[in-house]
Formats: sequence, C-alpha cells, structure tokens
Amino acid sequence: MTGIYATNSPEACHYVASDSRANIIVVENQKQLDKILQIKDKLSDLKAIVQYSGPLLEKLPNLYSWEEFMSLGLEIPDKTLDDIISGQKANQCCVLIYTSGTTGMPKGVMLSHDNITWTSHHASRAADMQPAEIKQESIVSYLPLSHIAAQIYDLWTGIQWGELVYFAQPDALKGSLVETLKEVNPSSHMGVPRVWEKIMEKIKEAVSHSAYIKKKLLTWAMSVGLEANQRDEEKSILFTLADVLVLDKLRAELGFSCCEKFFSGAAPLGKDTVQFFLGLNIKLYEAYGMSESSGPHFMSGPEVHKQSSCGKVVPGCRYKLVNIDTDGVGEVCFWGRNVFMGYLNMEDKTKETLDEDGWLHSGDLGKTDEDDFLYITGRIKELIITAGGENVPPVPIEDAVKKELPIISNAMLIGDKRKFLSMLLTLKCVTDAETTEPTDNLSSDTLEYFQQLGIQATKVSDVIGGKDPIVNQVIQEGIDRVNAKANSNAQRIQKWTIVGKDFSISGGELGPTMKLRRPFVLKMYHNEIENFYRE
Repeated sequence: MTGIYATNSPEACHYVASDSRANIIVVENQKQLDKILQIKDKLSDLKAIVQYSGPLLEKLPNLYSWEEFMSLGLEIPDKTLDDIISGQKANQCCVLIYTSGTTGMPKGVMLSHDNITWTSHHASRAADMQPAEIKQESIVSYLPLSHIAAQIYDLWTGIQWGELVYFAQPDALKGSLVETLKEVNPSSHMGVPRVWEKIMEKIKEAVSHSAYIKKKLLTWAMSVGLEANQRDEEKSILFTLADVLVLDKLRAELGFSCCEKFFSGAAPLGKDTVQFFLGLNIKLYEAYGMSESSGPHFMSGPEVHKQSSCGKVVPGCRYKLVNIDTDGVGEVCFWGRNVFMGYLNMEDKTKETLDEDGWLHSGDLGKTDEDDFLYITGRIKELIITAGGENVPPVPIEDAVKKELPIISNAMLIGDKRKFLSMLLTLKCVTDAETTEPTDNLSSDTLEYFQQLGIQATKVSDVIGGKDPIVNQVIQEGIDRVNAKANSNAQRIQKWTIVGKDFSISGGELGPTMKLRRPFVLKMYHNEIENFYRE
C-alpha cells in the first residue's frame, strides 16, 4: 500500500506510482482520476484504476467504479484470501511512505508489518492513549493518510486500541474542521504545527473583532492561564475562575470541551504557538520521529512533559547523540523495532541513513537534559555555512523575524557559501478557500497592523519592490531588532526582499506537511537571490 497526496501534480503522482510499481490505483473522484489518466500510459505495471466516489463519466478499459471493483471478489473462495493472509510475514514490507522531498526527490520508506504493529502498540501507550476496555478514545482523522503521522495515529493506533475514529470532510483544512470537532468532541487531537498556527490565527482574528469588554476579558483570562501553566504549580482560585468563565467556553467553541490530550508532530512547534495554547489551558504534547522510524520515537504526554521538549524516548526504543559539540548538541540517532527496512530502489540512500549496526541517523541536531528529555535544535542539512566558514542554523533566525514582525507569513534565510546572509519574506495574505492558493489580498490582521501605522496598502502588490517606504521601514526595524540579538556579525541579515506571493503547497515552496522545500525555493527565486549578491 502506498499513499499519494491529493494535492500532488500529475508528475508527482507519476513519480510515486512508477517508483512503487503500482498495479492498482484507487482514486477518490474525477478530479484525481484525470491526473492518473494523463500518466497511465507511462505506468507499465498498472493493471486497473478504481474510482470510489461518484459515477464514472466514461467507460474505459480497466477502469472500475467502486461497486464494480467489489463485485470482482464475489466468485473468489474464502480460502484464496485466507492463503494470502497466512502467507504474510512480520518482516515483509507492508506499506510505503514517501518522504515529502524537502531535500531532493521523495524516497519510498519501506515499513514492515512488525514496524507498524510494534509502534502502534508502544508509542500510543507512551502518549497515554487508552485501550477501549479502559476508556473509549475518540479522534478526528483529517490529515493526509499518506503521511506517517496521520497513518500511525488515525489508522494503526485506532485498530490497536479500538478507538472511535471519525473521518472529517475533504475540505477540513479549508475551514470545516472546527465544525467536525464540535460535533465529535474528541478525547484526543493531533495536528502538525501549521494546523495549530491556523487555529491560533483564527482565534486572534475573532478576538480582534470582539467588543472592547469581551476582548479585555479574553486577554485577561489568557494571561492568567499562561502564567498558571508556565508555573506548573497547583492552580489558584483566580485561574479556576478564568478557566470556568472564559477559557472553557473558548475551548468548547473549538470542539475541545472533552479533549484531554493534544499532540503535535511532523515539525517543531514555535514558542509563540505553545504559549498561546497554554493561555487557553491547552498543553501541546510534542512527538518527534520520522517516516523512517514509523512515526514517533520520542513522545510527550500527560505524565511526560516539559516545555520546548519533544519528550522522552518511547519505552523499548533507544537513542544516542553522535558528533556532540561543546554545547552538548549532536546528531540524533534511533534504534528499535520501529526502524524501517530501507528505501525502495535506493540502496545508496539507505546506507547513508542506516548504519551497519542498525542505527538510523536522523540528520537532526538535538540535546538532552539531566532527565533525558530531548530538545531538537536544528537540522544538519539545513545548516548554512557561509563563505567565511561560519555555521548558521537558519530556523531560529527565521522564527525570530516572524516573532518581531507578525505580518510575515514565511521567512527563508539565504547564505550558503555566500559572503553574507539575506532573506526572502512573504506577507500574510488571504487564501482562496477552494484552491488553497494564496491571493494578492492581505490578511485582516496584516491590514489592522498596517492601519495602526497609517499604511494604506491592502494588497501584496501594493508593497513589493519597495513601493511603500513605510512598510520597508517597519520591516527593516524588525530585522534590526533581530540582528541586535545575533551571536556574531556573520549571523546578521544584511539584505531582504518581499516576494510576490506567499509560499504554498500548490506553488511548490511547501511540502505536503507544510515544511519549507528550501532547494525548490532557491531555484524558484534564483534571480531575486542573485540580486542580493551583485556587487
């Protein structure tokens, strides 16, 4: 079984289908079918295409509706199926997870039956997910199941413990997710950082449009909630009052009135996001792992939690840090029954990642504290090495810029093998609800920010190319504040520019899990980057 993202282009679909030698492709509807019809003649292993939603608009050879497909099995004796099932072995490949291709072409991660069954049992218990005979857990499945985080959390763990799994509408991430959550009231919820950020942005926007007294009350309650949760002591009467009168109602509006566990994975959480949700009396438990480790190798949960940490190693797994520097930071390596079989058709890449002793080298940099909690500090491949030999981790600098300038949606630091650092910036804008494409219209919070400064711009095109000197001044002052805290001159941003549209999955700048595809952005904005470094 291999997943393909619904947002994939026909070319990306061809790569996965060809590399995995897919013999049956199941598509949701006509839109997805059209992609496969464009490429089917180039897929030599393809035997059949099945469409499981909506009528077939035309009859083609080896194209089946879901009903036609299911009827093919009516004449097959049960023994045939039983023989296939009994022929499965624990160490055989069960599923392929294709990486998001942030550092090159996607790689097919081979996970065995044992990888999946072991991980779904042990990682979920580390996160305090309960078996149905003890407590009926309920969750909402809305993230793409082609990604390991959703697959292990929604499918395999659900089967393992008898969870009640509700499937959200296909447009969940376009705005309907909250309505589904309110209907379901799940006991546990998992999101990638961008999902939590979008919820945060939506709440902030709603608060900004509230009446004065309501806004004051919300601000007060959230400041009380944040302070109480940061102290992590026994809650005061003031906190109980704020929670019952205000925060409880706000959580109910999000569909979280019965939710006890909130998880985040697939990328690091921003400090602002963590603190915002602490203000709502919601602790976000970070998990850390890879497709290559069948999902989580480190887990946080109600009993294992420290702020900014992604928890402790899952019981039964091992870890080590290699090439440790003077600050105690080294590459995180994994070992255990959750570690993958290797990459499909990529023996050389497998040997780069998996050493002879079975240790999986993550490519991530991290450190541990005295209690064995892990903190991820950066990524080896993302490390910028300037022409002067200075090692610069880009993510902390990018996060600092976004914190200083709340109008910035994405920031990407440039400077590998260059004389100095520069930065590409995108402004927060309205996203088209249908296509999820970023539009030219600035978001409401950006407009409000601009209006407070007397800036009349309402579109991205109003400010790019230095058209609005006040916007330029505001951004430069924010960059200056970040530069003032830099560890060295080499870590200061010398030049920057606002690009014409925000980064997106459809534009190719972000991968399917919203991770920045740096090599793609470097190619896409080659001319703008070269302009920084012309003498």
